[in-house]
Amino acid sequence: MPQPLRVAGIMSGTSLDGIDVAIADITWPKGKKPKIELLATSTSPYSKKLRSRLLAVSNTDCHTRDVARLHYELPELYAQAVEATCLVANLPLDSLHLVGCHGQTVYHEGATATLQLGEPSILAARLGTNVVANFRAADIAAGGQGAPLVPFFDWLLLTHPKRHRVALNLGGIANLHLLPANASAGQVLAFDSGPGNMVLDQLAPPFDKNARRASRGTPNQKLLNQLLRDPYYLAPPPKSCGREQFGEAFLAKLRKSNLSTEDLLATATLFTAATVVIGIQHHIVPRNPVDEVIASGGGIHNPLLMRFLQELLGPIPLLTTESLGIPTDHKEALAFALLAAAHHYGIPANLPASTGAQRPVLLGQLAPAP
Repeated sequence: MPQPLRVAGIMSGTSLDGIDVAIADITWPKGKKPKIELLATSTSPYSKKLRSRLLAVSNTDCHTRDVARLHYELPELYAQAVEATCLVANLPLDSLHLVGCHGQTVYHEGATATLQLGEPSILAARLGTNVVANFRAADIAAGGQGAPLVPFFDWLLLTHPKRHRVALNLGGIANLHLLPANASAGQVLAFDSGPGNMVLDQLAPPFDKNARRASRGTPNQKLLNQLLRDPYYLAPPPKSCGREQFGEAFLAKLRKSNLSTEDLLATATLFTAATVVIGIQHHIVPRNPVDEVIASGGGIHNPLLMRFLQELLGPIPLLTTESLGIPTDHKEALAFALLAAAHHYGIPANLPASTGAQRPVLLGQLAPAP
């Protein structure tokens, strides 16, 4: 049995809400599935000013100076977040063997271009630890979408021997991962279904806690029908999306309706749930039966969204990863710890059936500790 590899995973998602850190000991016997012992997690919110700066360079015309400065500023914050997590958990910083950092996505155009900010050499220098970053580039180079990448984690840790599962991540973007019973890597289907929390957070920044405002509103069926006409939702996978589709231009379309903020939030919540269920009904059920949907990400804390999802799913149970021992809010950070470990062991971690890549490839680039 190999010695555990202690890895910190860092995730900052398209919601631009902050930095999630997960530290775990990962034991990965050759030819077998890994075992993960979660040691510590933390979340460090972005300041209002930093979030505004990140929004200013996301899917809009901006000065390259601002992009470059954020590229070197963010890893300083990532390092501080990892140091603080280690301190609270009483884990020596020098016990880390590796860090996996997703970086902050400011542009993603599947199969064409993607950009995650956060210079890994700065992070490696501050932590004194090897860092694996820039996970999406190799998949795009192999003809893939560069997303989603978390299905590799889901396939290894959530596949059930008898139940057909769908893993649903409700981050800034919502993505779906089909995990047939006892699935091989080639049987996993994954794609972005549409927005997760992104539209809701933009309508009521930083977010509508417990969906209080959305719950006071009424979904507008006419606007909902207009939104669902976008051909993206019925387009076959592989596919991915981001702030490019659901940023300021999308918000402007919503506001033209002249609905109250509460009604807009209620409509956007039902719209998010509807696009998820359309993804399941049109792209997953025709291929494979679904016994249960297992959700994670910030969206699970939105009771209205979860209610709409369960209503639209009908008899299919809606669970969360918490019931399986995986923290819902830090699953993606843990996933990038696992992707860094895969890089360390030379294991290709993209799933071509999900991303559309021509072949399996080793994800990430190594920034060695000085």
